Amino acid sequence: PLVIGHEFVGEIVDLPGGPTAGLAVGDHVASGAGVSCGECPRCAEGRTNLCDRYMTYGLNVDGGLAEYVAVATSTLVQIPDECGLDAAGVAQPLAVGLHAARQASAADGDRIVLFGAGAIGTFILAGLASLVEADITVVDFAGERLERARRLGATRVVPVGADLMSTLRDVVGPRGADVVIEATGAPGQLAVAIDLVRQGGTILGVGLPSGLQELDVHRLVLSEVTIATTVAHICGTDMAPALEILASTDLGDELIEAVYGLEAVPEQLSRLAAGEIRGKVLFDPTRTS
Repeated sequence: PLVIGHEFVGEIVDLPGGPTAGLAVGDHVASGAGVSCGECPRCAEGRTNLCDRYMTYGLNVDGGLAEYVAVATSTLVQIPDECGLDAAGVAQPLAVGLHAARQASAADGDRIVLFGAGAIGTFILAGLASLVEADITVVDFAGERLERARRLGATRVVPVGADLMSTLRDVVGPRGADVVIEATGAPGQLAVAIDLVRQGGTILGVGLPSGLQELDVHRLVLSEVTIATTVAHICGTDMAPALEILASTDLGDELIEAVYGLEAVPEQLSRLAAGEIRGKVLFDPTRTS
């Protein structure tokens, strides 16, 4: 018994307290969707995504798939004039990718291997491309995902196959990769990341495996490898840059499969459950499918 709608944009129709934080009635805004208390120790550190009382619209409380939704103004960021509303609809997941890219601590000139070119992997790739000038290798199954990754800034793409590890070792060289990002959640992939990363390098865990994983702790410790992780995003840090990226690139066009009216929700949820959706599907209450 919950109104879904976790990634959403809209027009401000009422501000009970009057204009605040640069927002006014009539503004088009994107919601970061995650609400933090602003008072706990993690919020004091600026890590609002780890708030003790964190809640999310569309997951914990009613979300945006409705005519109206009441949200905290702290979650709202004004959409730039140059950014279309459809593109702005993917600002929140792009903010997640941007936060992940920051967590990887990549630097200019780094050799980066990114496992996974699905939605989250693509958003991480876009985040990396906006932050650093790096050599980025994207790994996934052959097909549209890798073609999209190439268009969005991957230095090279490598399809999964029998000679994958040999190919990747040739790419990163004997030293190893500076950063390896695991965004698939596939069993054993973190172990592969450990095998590829250089001494003193960084592994970023993004994907969520379905079971416990074995890791070579000796290799981790003796090579002083850092394992970082990432979850959600920080609204005040990541949402505005995400909107700027969407305003200045064709990332929205690349990731949005289609926009439908509300009557199409049941059919599209069935397609999602069946694994038939290859990008992002948006719903616009003002449209008819």
